[in-house]
Amino acid sequence: MNLTAIIRLIIFLTLNFSALAIGRIFTASGVTSDWYMTLDKAPWTPPGWTFGVAWSLIMFLFTVYMTYAWEKINNRKILIVLFTVQWILNVIWNPAFFYYQNVAAGVVIIIALLIVVATFQFSYHKKLSIKSYLITPYLLWLIIASSLNIYIIIAN
Repeated sequence: MNLTAIIRLIIFLTLNFSALAIGRIFTASGVTSDWYMTLDKAPWTPPGWTFGVAWSLIMFLFTVYMTYAWEKINNRKILIVLFTVQWILNVIWNPAFFYYQNVAAGVVIIIALLIVVATFQFSYHKKLSIKSYLITPYLLWLIIASSLNIYIIIAN
């Protein structure tokens, strides 16, 4: 890996983990709130600790994915737009769901995020080949998270 790629890796690490840090501001007190604790949650809801582990792994793999994508994708403007939209959706889900307690907005946001991540996965598969699978955990986690959000709407 050359110096330019290392710098890109550091930039994407910083951006991706800053999204998690901003989200944590809203999630920390939200998870322990009376509102969230009394919601009827899906039986397949993972234990709380798995969310931090999963998101950390996902953002690390997404960082590596973006570092490779930056080198391989010719139309970087679209790549930047997709990344920015993904970043914004990732950040705003937390206040929508936990701070404003708006589960319906949370579902809309997370499904939009799922579509954007799926766009990454499928649009750039030919250019990135096997490296495109670095984003698969992100896609799978969003499918699970979407199902958890939808269950909360239905059950509550």
